[in-house]
Amino acid sequence: MKNMLTALLTISAISLAAAQTTPAPIQLATTPTVTSASLSLSAAGRIVTLAVNNCAQLGYNVSATVVDRSGVTLAVARSENAGPHTLGASAGKAFTSASARALTSDIAKNLPTNPTLADIPGYLVLAGGAPIRVGGAVVGAVGVGGAPSGLIDEKCGTDAVATVLGG
Repeated sequence: MKNMLTALLTISAISLAAAQTTPAPIQLATTPTVTSASLSLSAAGRIVTLAVNNCAQLGYNVSATVVDRSGVTLAVARSENAGPHTLGASAGKAFTSASARALTSDIAKNLPTNPTLADIPGYLVLAGGAPIRVGGAVVGAVGVGGAPSGLIDEKCGTDAVATVLGG
C-alpha cells in the first residue's frame, strides 16, 4: 500500500511539474504592419456546400458556416430540413475554432479542468468546429451543426476542407 501511495504521489508531482512549464516565447512582429493570408469567398462557399452535402450523404440535415481568421462570417449553407438552431451552432463553432486556432472538440475536452472557457463571449464549446490552415497558418474555420454528434459535424467539415484545399 505504501509503495502504491508513493507511486501515485510521484506521478502526481510529475504531472503537476509538466503542467507548470512555461511555453516558449512568441516572436512578435518588428514591423509597423503585418500581412495575413485570407480564405477566399469562393473557397468558403465550396467548403460550406460540401460540408452540408457530406452530412446529407450520412443522412443528417445540418448547417455549415465558414469564417475568416478573425471569426467574421464568409459563407453559410443550410440543408433544407435543418433545424433553426443549427445556424447559430455552426456559426458559434466556427467562431470558437477561429478564435482559439483549435478544434472545438479539443477545446471541449479541456472544459472539465477549465470551465471558464465556456464563459468567453461568443464561444460555443461543442465539437464540430475546425480551423482551416494553409501552409500552417490559420486562414479561417469551419463550423457544422445538426448531426447527432459533434464529431460527425467535425468530420463533415474537415472532409470538405480537405477536398476543397487538397489538405
